[in-house]
Amino acid sequence: MVFCGLRSVQMEPVPPKSIEVELEVRDHVATVVSTLNYENKEDKPLEAVFVFPLPGDAAVCHFSAQIGQTQIVAEVKEKQKAREEYDDALSSGQQAFLLEESDESPDIFSLRVGSLPPGESASIRLEYVTELAVQADDGLRFCLPAVLNPRYQPQGSEGAGFQVTSVPASLEPYSLSFSARVSSPRPVSKVESNCSLDPLQYLNTDQTQATVKLAAGHKFDRDVELLIYYKDAHQPTAVVEAGQASAEPGSLMGDPMVMVSLYPEFPQSVMSSTASCGEFVFLMDRSGSMGFRIKRRSLQTCIHSAKDTLLLLLKSLPMGCYFNIYSFGSRYEHIFPKSVEYSRQTMEEALKKVKKMKADLGETEILEPLKHIYSQPCILNQPRQLFVLTRGWVKNGKEVIDLVKKNSSSHRCFSFGTGENTSYIFINKISKEGGGHAQFITATDKIQPKVMQSLQFALQPSVIDISVTWDLPKEVSVTVLTPPITFILQGQRSLIYAQLTGQSSEAAEGCVTVKYSLAGHPSENQLHFSLRPAEDTGLTVHMLAARTLIRSLEMEARENKGERDEEMKKKVEELSIQSGVSSAFTAFIAVSKSSGEAIQGPLIPPPTLKQCNLVDSCESQPSISKGISVTEKLRSAFGCINCSPQRKATESELSVKDPLLQLVSLLEASGCWLLKPALASVLGKTSKEVANLKPASASSEVWATILALIWLHGFKMDAKDEWELLAMKAASWLRAQNATCVTECVEAGNALLGCRVTKDALGL
Repeated sequence: MVFCGLRSVQMEPVPPKSIEVELEVRDHVATVVSTLNYENKEDKPLEAVFVFPLPGDAAVCHFSAQIGQTQIVAEVKEKQKAREEYDDALSSGQQAFLLEESDESPDIFSLRVGSLPPGESASIRLEYVTELAVQADDGLRFCLPAVLNPRYQPQGSEGAGFQVTSVPASLEPYSLSFSARVSSPRPVSKVESNCSLDPLQYLNTDQTQATVKLAAGHKFDRDVELLIYYKDAHQPTAVVEAGQASAEPGSLMGDPMVMVSLYPEFPQSVMSSTASCGEFVFLMDRSGSMGFRIKRRSLQTCIHSAKDTLLLLLKSLPMGCYFNIYSFGSRYEHIFPKSVEYSRQTMEEALKKVKKMKADLGETEILEPLKHIYSQPCILNQPRQLFVLTRGWVKNGKEVIDLVKKNSSSHRCFSFGTGENTSYIFINKISKEGGGHAQFITATDKIQPKVMQSLQFALQPSVIDISVTWDLPKEVSVTVLTPPITFILQGQRSLIYAQLTGQSSEAAEGCVTVKYSLAGHPSENQLHFSLRPAEDTGLTVHMLAARTLIRSLEMEARENKGERDEEMKKKVEELSIQSGVSSAFTAFIAVSKSSGEAIQGPLIPPPTLKQCNLVDSCESQPSISKGISVTEKLRSAFGCINCSPQRKATESELSVKDPLLQLVSLLEASGCWLLKPALASVLGKTSKEVANLKPASASSEVWATILALIWLHGFKMDAKDEWELLAMKAASWLRAQNATCVTECVEAGNALLGCRVTKDALGL
């Protein structure tokens, strides 16, 4: 979470004295416990607001505070009642805390700290549960964000915006301690991080449990990212968790809960085959924030990186498919009125327009272009694949997510969060609801490999015809709480939550059978598991199962109006209160019965951009044209000395072209290269040198294409993820030529370029 948003009524920062974070990972899910210690150094009672984001699909499940010797544990109540109780408490001089989810964005929470006496210290404990995202290399990713950017709120939308800045390295230093405990039915192979860690400590001989800590001296100036790797990552697992002792048997929290993870491994034969059809729609963010550098020490801006990515994507598309490119900001544009067939002419027309694109469309409004895309009829036998490249900071995120979900049956959505300050829940949610895959590009990443990997996923078949059956003792019944899984993509993990009702013997076993089809081949997995829950497992699985039900009911409430809407809200409130899990319609309220000095003057709402002297959006073009970014304003308003402003790179700084991208730009839509001086230049040769070694029986296109492939394999293997698809496309074009001179060309090309690449390595 962002430990930056605690502000007094005068908007002065209230720096934390220390922050402690404990991460408990159970297979694919985690519980996060954060303790924030503050002190009121003002000479009067303090009311303050703390604003922070949570990871995608997370849910707050506990909140408490200790002021001096008094501990207050929050209760979950209906949101409006909780707000009124908080205001009444402060008016009467009582200490109170209110924790609630933003009405506009489910990943943003605000905590209001009321009537903290002068000189008093407060320790705030917050607990949440979350599913961990699976990365392309099979690692599970946990991220503790250090930044929450201001968000753009479309005109006419209601509700207070929760906008704060990044972590202030305040004049008073504070400490951060971070520790993680990992347990799984399978061994933990390694844990990595972008920050320094102490050595991994195993807790048992089979290495299924381990602990790790953040090394001493960490400066909280970046996201803390943890990547967890298990052995046999693709094997399905089942985790059984005991119910809550105080809950009624037969209830959601009282019964045992089982979580089954499905992460199918795709055979290499499937990975190497790609489809030759599809409608590919690319939706690119061109708001003002895309004009800044993608990372601090890079000359490249987000928009230039996105344009390079579009170049790679367009060059890698198969002949016979359809495509279109949309870009958006305050308004949206599209290159073609509707998707067109991929050809040399349409590709070149699109690239000419992409080359002229700038981050000049103002603010971030993605809803309208999405509505336009979904209004276009799908093309027969051309499955629609939507690629969204954005920072993700939109204020009407729920509307966008609902729209993607509504149209999920007609397309797959692949989303990419660009830059360091990305909205994790929004990027994850639109891909999840769209049946696609989410990728995040941080300060240490290149966007191109991740986008190309998702294109490869989109071109490959998915797991379909999924069925899950349970074989349990007759005295035990199962209630599946997760919506039916319709398909799974390569690199995609699915979790199934199920409630187990009834008594069973200690030695009893259950069995779950998962059947599915992949590329026409049926597959079946049987997983046997003990019905006896492990001891001291906590309630992580129960909380996430409750969150799954709550999110489903919230979606239903938003889709219905009138009595049905109120009925769904009531169900959400009841389930939220019963489980102690946050929802859109409830809030955590904690009130100390001890009396003190009442807060004088109006009670403060969560801070808005206007309160922070940030009327201009961080993504608005007028602010950028004046050369004053919102980050600089934030630094001035909040004294933030860690978030250095990102200067725009000049055109001269960006004029140096990557040789790989130069080579990619020369590829024809059909998959071949032409024998041009520009190609010789990329290869580091003169046109004469290239022409002199061309075998007499080879056409110039075949010779040029083989040279390009040899260069890629000989000099750019470190970037294979970026060019693999277009190399497959080029190899396919070469095979279609039925040229008899391939062997001779490969030998001559190796001699020219000083390589030793075999014909087999080129796919020939």
